[in-house]
Amino acid sequence: MADQKVPAVLLFGAPGVGKGTQGKILGSVPGFHHLSCGDVFRAIDISSDEGNQIYPFISNGELVPDDLTIRLWEKRLNALVTLATIKPMQDVLILDGIPRNVAQAEYLKKSVNVLQVISLSCSDEEAMIKRIKQRAVRENRTDDASDEIIRNRFDIYRKETSPVLSFYPESIITQIDAIGSPIEILNKILNCLIPICQKHFQQN
Repeated sequence: MADQKVPAVLLFGAPGVGKGTQGKILGSVPGFHHLSCGDVFRAIDISSDEGNQIYPFISNGELVPDDLTIRLWEKRLNALVTLATIKPMQDVLILDGIPRNVAQAEYLKKSVNVLQVISLSCSDEEAMIKRIKQRAVRENRTDDASDEIIRNRFDIYRKETSPVLSFYPESIITQIDAIGSPIEILNKILNCLIPICQKHFQQN
């Protein structure tokens, strides 16, 4: 990929908080491109060499090792930039599901410029677990169907992913309550992002 870093917004929060929903909506808006790490993994043929490497981890709700995660995600990003699907001088990348730990956040500094972190929060963990199970049925996501696997994902989030928030300066972090309808939450996100993105492109 060229030296130009891709401007990005990080959707951050616990499993089931609504990152994917908001990312997909934002990705349909011209100028935004949603790149979910989970979607990158699920798009890989599980019978391929890469699929055989990642399947044991995602099927148990565990984090895929950093080197493999970064390699597959960056391969996808490079392809999108090469094909001009993402234009760094015009578009903002919506990050979802990456970085999952501080080491990944450090590595991503090489390829993306995080303009803003949108931290979605919900204090009702059981409600999020219910939402994940409903999503599993709706989207045929077997990795979301097991209560044990889901709770393991929450444990990993608390131990490994939540510290990522402290990696970024408080000045670029916006806390948003994820309780409410998707359109209400989207409105809050856009009210935050529009002036930030406009300022970035005016300066560049």
